[in-house]
Amino acid sequence: MYHIVIRAIEGLLLFKDESDYYRMIHDLFEFNDENPAKSSHRYPKTIEKRSRQIEESRQEKRKLLVEILAFCLMPNHVHLLVRQLRENGISKFTRKLGAGYGLYYNKKYNRQGHVFQGRYRIVHIQDNNQLQTVFVYIHTNPVSLIIPKWREKGIGKKQLKKVINFLENEYRWSSYPDYLEIKNFPSLTSREFLTKIMNGKEGSREFVNGWLIHKKELADLEKISIE
Repeated sequence: MYHIVIRAIEGLLLFKDESDYYRMIHDLFEFNDENPAKSSHRYPKTIEKRSRQIEESRQEKRKLLVEILAFCLMPNHVHLLVRQLRENGISKFTRKLGAGYGLYYNKKYNRQGHVFQGRYRIVHIQDNNQLQTVFVYIHTNPVSLIIPKWREKGIGKKQLKKVINFLENEYRWSSYPDYLEIKNFPSLTSREFLTKIMNGKEGSREFVNGWLIHKKELADLEKISIE
């Protein structure tokens, strides 16, 4: 299992509007297949519709390269926690993802050149403690969108309710709502294994809120953060 960060080239905003986020959700699903992907660079309404129909897709006919356990989309990078299923599965998946989203992005915004940095960052997750840590780390990343540098400054009591609500109910572009059994993009992730590691829905919430409220110590945080 690996924590991966795929980052845009310097100064580039990966997601300029909601349709770009939907497109990435679409690509994370569609390109996770050893078979050739049915990609397109069509525009927002088609992409959004396809993304919302993910759960209806033909899972049994696909040959998954990786198992996506958790994800979070940020304005200029993407966090993934994956289990590799096939030889070189991660490399194949990220290469297809980079080429496919890059084609869409350049077509839409009338640009040329690379969209992502040349090499993704990756850390091997070695035990259950690190799995719990990366689960919390990935799913609390969006807090920085409403409270910059919150990890250094902390979160005030008056801000806490807002932050928890933001993560659970407002920020759609992560797998956290699905772990709380709030249907979001349920077919994109495989959650059974990690749900057990996190002690279910309430355990997942407890780990996340424990770090937000008390900065509860997380195992090997520096090893898995790869920022």
